[in-house]
Amino acid sequence: MSSIKKLAGQTMWYGLPTIGSRFLGYILNFSLSFIYKAVDTADLTQIYAIVPFLNILFTYGVETSYFRFVQDHDKNKLYNTLNVSVLFSTILFSILLLLCAQTLADATAMPAHPEYFTWLTGIIVLDTLATLPFAKLRQEGRPKKYAFVRVAGIVVNVVIVVFFIGICPQIAKKEPGSLLLIFYDPKIGIGYYLIGNLIGSAVTFLLLWKEWISFHFSFDKELWKKVMHYAYPLIIVGMGGMINEMLSRLVYQHVATIPPAEAKRQLGIFAANYRLAVLITIFIQMFRMAAEPFFFNQSKDGNAKKTYARVMKFFVIACCFMFLFIGLFLDVFKEILTIKFKEYGEGIHIVPILAMGSVFLGIYYNLSVWYKLTNKNLYGAGITIAGAVLTVLLNIWWIPKFGYTGSAWATFSCYAFMMVTSYLLGQKMYPIPYVKKKLIAYLVLTTLIFFLHKGMLLVFDNIYFSVATAILLLGAFGWFVGNVERKEFQQFPVVGRFFKPPVAGTVS
Repeated sequence: MSSIKKLAGQTMWYGLPTIGSRFLGYILNFSLSFIYKAVDTADLTQIYAIVPFLNILFTYGVETSYFRFVQDHDKNKLYNTLNVSVLFSTILFSILLLLCAQTLADATAMPAHPEYFTWLTGIIVLDTLATLPFAKLRQEGRPKKYAFVRVAGIVVNVVIVVFFIGICPQIAKKEPGSLLLIFYDPKIGIGYYLIGNLIGSAVTFLLLWKEWISFHFSFDKELWKKVMHYAYPLIIVGMGGMINEMLSRLVYQHVATIPPAEAKRQLGIFAANYRLAVLITIFIQMFRMAAEPFFFNQSKDGNAKKTYARVMKFFVIACCFMFLFIGLFLDVFKEILTIKFKEYGEGIHIVPILAMGSVFLGIYYNLSVWYKLTNKNLYGAGITIAGAVLTVLLNIWWIPKFGYTGSAWATFSCYAFMMVTSYLLGQKMYPIPYVKKKLIAYLVLTTLIFFLHKGMLLVFDNIYFSVATAILLLGAFGWFVGNVERKEFQQFPVVGRFFKPPVAGTVS
């Protein structure tokens, strides 16, 4: 249990900046829905759909590779070698990206804004150069500094965006000659979202200076070859994963058989509702930050497989609670999302579909431990490629028929396929004693509770009734899980005392 306690603690520390960034990101995104119509946010949606692909290209699996090879290689030699590799490749890729800025702007229907891709290049370069310093902090178990650096960059990002998008336009109306407007250009508009991100990434990079000065310009060619042999399937895994997650937003305007202006509007609505489902992805991301080095560090322990199985159980329970929080309080989220522009509420029905898809994705990430620990990354690449092909085909088929609803179901289907396939292969290659029946029961019960709530609202559709019944149903699920897992929870710090059996002879 001590290893799981450590994982839980580090998950919280890595999660704090992740939750903070996403929470502040939600504030920014919701503020955009108060300022801009759906059609006006489509360009930003496409830009941020490209970012993950570039991140994978620029980092090419060095982070996971670092965690893998630091177990049995000289830490400093590995760190130096990978940093030299990343530095040179980043220079090369960024030059190519800058040369293609106008071409990318034309391809994404943004010919008037090639500067978006110039700013995007700066963001990618800075984030890439921060990858290994952050990995070093995680591998050394230093989550507090990790959290501080992440949060600092986020805060700067938010302040810049709020100032230039939220405050400066108001100052310009009242005092057009104000000194506060010296760096403000109203023509940039929503582009300040990217500028804020760029400055935030620069601050993050600068705060990692101690990790950078510990880097020496030395390169071990043989070690680099070994690492790249391990890493290249991870690039395929990463690219396939991003196709599954981001493709719909990149191809929507090209696949939808509707006028371009309506396609942009629908893409804006789709993106706004997708962000609600990302609440689960926040938890998955914070969990992965702690779990990836944890899994490698535990791999030599005799009880490693039992530990992985228990981690999966607690992870699924947490995801079930998050799904119910999103699904049962969907009416509340809709009220917030549609404060100014009602059109955003049109797509609220896709949120539970995407949220459950995110649960499947999280389970898949947990299952992926088998091919990473056994050096069978090509299997992971194969699963991801198959999922990517499925995503492409379903989006091409379903978007023209069902719009963004079809795209949501494509995402759901892809992640379900990847989860099941990884489980079946993993149990053959590296069997882990997951409590399969219990996990399936939790997922089924969660789904039934969601539909029960939906059915109750068909009888009496009122926001207060919706919230009251949501609280009761969420509490009932918590009570049920607490009783089933009582012995497990008794061993946890802080919360364990709430699950202790009553002392014999006392009146309860």
